[in-house]
Amino acid sequence: MPSELTVTDPPARPAVDPRTPPPTRPYRALLVALAVAWLVPAVAYPLHLAWLLPPLVLLATASLLRGGRTLLDRLVLAMLLLVGVTTAAGLLFTLWPWGLHPVAVSGTALTVLALIAVVTGRRPALPRPGWTDLLPVVTAVAVVGYLASPWLRATALVGRLSLLALGEDNFRHVALVDAIGRLGGYVFLDPSAARDDIVSLLARYPQGWHLTTAVLDTHLRSATGTPSGASTLSHYEWWCFATFGLLVLTLFWAAQRLPGPLHPLHRVVLTVVVGALVLGSQLPRLLIAGYPSEVLGLALAVALTALVVRPLAGNREQLILFGALLTGIGFTYYLFLPPAGLLVLGWLVAHRRELLRIRRTVLAVGLVTALLAPLPLLLGIFAAGQTEALDAKAGLELAEAWRALLGLTPIVLIGLVIQARRADRAWRRHLAAVLVAVGFALVIALANILSGIQPAYYFMKGVHLATVGLIVGTAALVVLLPVPKADARANRARAVAVPALAAALAVLTVVILCGLTGWSRSLLVVNKQSWTQLWVQNSVDKPSRAAQVCAAAYRRFPHQPGTVTVVLDRGGYRGYLESICLSALQGTTAQTERAIYLPVFDEPERTRKMLRGARGPIRLVISDPAAQRRVDKLLTRYPDLRGRVTTVQMHIKY
Repeated sequence: MPSELTVTDPPARPAVDPRTPPPTRPYRALLVALAVAWLVPAVAYPLHLAWLLPPLVLLATASLLRGGRTLLDRLVLAMLLLVGVTTAAGLLFTLWPWGLHPVAVSGTALTVLALIAVVTGRRPALPRPGWTDLLPVVTAVAVVGYLASPWLRATALVGRLSLLALGEDNFRHVALVDAIGRLGGYVFLDPSAARDDIVSLLARYPQGWHLTTAVLDTHLRSATGTPSGASTLSHYEWWCFATFGLLVLTLFWAAQRLPGPLHPLHRVVLTVVVGALVLGSQLPRLLIAGYPSEVLGLALAVALTALVVRPLAGNREQLILFGALLTGIGFTYYLFLPPAGLLVLGWLVAHRRELLRIRRTVLAVGLVTALLAPLPLLLGIFAAGQTEALDAKAGLELAEAWRALLGLTPIVLIGLVIQARRADRAWRRHLAAVLVAVGFALVIALANILSGIQPAYYFMKGVHLATVGLIVGTAALVVLLPVPKADARANRARAVAVPALAAALAVLTVVILCGLTGWSRSLLVVNKQSWTQLWVQNSVDKPSRAAQVCAAAYRRFPHQPGTVTVVLDRGGYRGYLESICLSALQGTTAQTERAIYLPVFDEPERTRKMLRGARGPIRLVISDPAAQRRVDKLLTRYPDLRGRVTTVQMHIKY
């Protein structure tokens, strides 16, 4: 069979020729490297150039890797490796006295890289860049730039709050990033110490994305802690866009890695197909609704699947990447840990004979991963009772989950089955990976049904995992398209025209079915407009009432230490959304917890529980006359509350 059918990464060159005696230890080089590792961050930080340190660490990491054939391979693997390592290193950052200080974090990272280079004997080296590296990067930037257009148009605070209010989870994630930045590490290691900094329901939420974001943000600003007020929201949203961009880039990379060598025509078509499916599916809703942890978890899961499907040449490097990716998944979105672990277990069993030669590495990486990866999962189950969330109800998006599952699965499976008949085992491995992801979603659905409810919220999350695997799997269909034959000299125009026409028809079909042309609705969503269209066409000139009330309250009523400030509106949910928005801006989510997170939304019962449950002085920002009448009646009924309740008027017509 042609060698291209079984292409893998080129074998890693040994660092030292086994026939030559080992060189003397380069103590001088090590001392110089260690000095530079600390001198560069120490100089960059006071000059406000710490934002250069993460790219430096990324390039240094990529230059020491040997897996992958292209520059894009190295950069994507290094980026996701660093994400996984950072989530684990967050435990160290929490315990040492320097917190997330850029000098300490980057200095330690560069020191570790210097030690690795000396121990392994590897010299920094990177493949030459090519257009195949540039195409996925440019396309991912274009996709994220398109999705960021509403945020760029919304220059005023009220407009940006209106966009964030589309998903109330955004405000909770803002608060968690803020708390981690102020505390200098993970909240879940000592929830009692963070009682005054974060709402209790987030104390043991998976915090890998939040800590990674806080680390990068301190480097971006060359400052410790977190920005305050409106700046917090702006930084948060841009990191959300960056995370979604990482997912998109990882999808492009994995889809082009799956088939091995690709004809340029296939590469271009595959890029358009993957981009169209991303924009036309439910995935942009993850950005809109405020699910950055899930987005990062999906990116890590896609990369892990790509390495299982087409492994690296060096087993040691492969194992280290597996350990980092599994740890990253566990710390960011541990729902995806079981299927990811199953894929890695399958790879370990398939390569068990090869791994016996490096059993020490296997034991070391396996032990560290087994201790770290399930840690947030175990804390969530045994300390926070998060298994109850599996029964959380789903909204109208449940129909979209079924559409994605039933619409994409048969088509992609047909392509994978066709390709699985070839000699390249990567197709069979990806077929197995897709079946694992689809089966995982169906198992969650079955568990919901057996518990007496319809497939619910986390079934949709399982479908998201299956969706990204299916999107990568479209490569099996794209490579079936004809390509120009190199030896067709007699009729060159015809040889080029037929493949070009087939490619154009395939691209047009996918773009139309994904609803990107506006001629028809996307087949993967329920509404007439896709999530991308609903988001991009959002009118920031007419912000929502919640955004107007929150922005006005933030400007008029600064935080008063020792006083709980909440907003009351006509309906219970309105006041709830406006209050969590205001508390995120003021950094008071912990202090307002007992007044905001109440089990009822019906009025006046909600206001009564709020006044009776909140401790200490409470300031009520009244944004509707009906809310004022409600408060007056309650204060008449409970005169003992008058001494600690203050009301301020801020009626806003909408």
